[in-house]
Amino acid sequence: MSDQIILASGSEIRAQLLKNAGLDFDVSVARVDEDAVRASLLAETASPRDIADTLAELKAQRVAARHPDALVIGCDQVLALGPQIFNKPETPAEALSQLQSLRGQKHQLLSAAVIYGEGKPLWRHVGVVRLHMRDASDTYLADYVDRNWDSIRHSVGAYKLEEEGVRLFTRIEGDYFTVLGLPLLELLSYLTLRGTLPS
Repeated sequence: MSDQIILASGSEIRAQLLKNAGLDFDVSVARVDEDAVRASLLAETASPRDIADTLAELKAQRVAARHPDALVIGCDQVLALGPQIFNKPETPAEALSQLQSLRGQKHQLLSAAVIYGEGKPLWRHVGVVRLHMRDASDTYLADYVDRNWDSIRHSVGAYKLEEEGVRLFTRIEGDYFTVLGLPLLELLSYLTLRGTLPS
């Protein structure tokens, strides 16, 4: 089977993960008003898992409408601290505030992926990782944001585990790829079982 694969995400790290795994794919970024969808779901008291899954499916669906013969991978990541949902920080001050809220706490990263094809969702998975952040000082956190703002502004929670952000944590429970925004092992297993990837 030779399916065309399209990643409906502008995330460089997700594209790099798929490339490193040997996938041949195209990228087509989905145009979705994530803030509006997220606000609507929160108003309906949707769970963090449902928010991530819904956004991933919506992105895949949007791109699949333009490429009906392809397998389209939609993704979304949500950070949950108890009932509170975090978005990507818009300013360094917001990044610092997020990190101050997370320090000394355990939070969850939920990374959803949905594969859309044949006019419907064919597969979905939400990976969950639990991260324990150390009780870092205000000075360290402020300096961290100053040093890393250009990178962390694109990440929920204002950190990147694959960079200096790893120094913020004492323990991580779960899959590293899920932290990076893609439940890669489960995705590859599905594509292999489907016959899209050689077994």
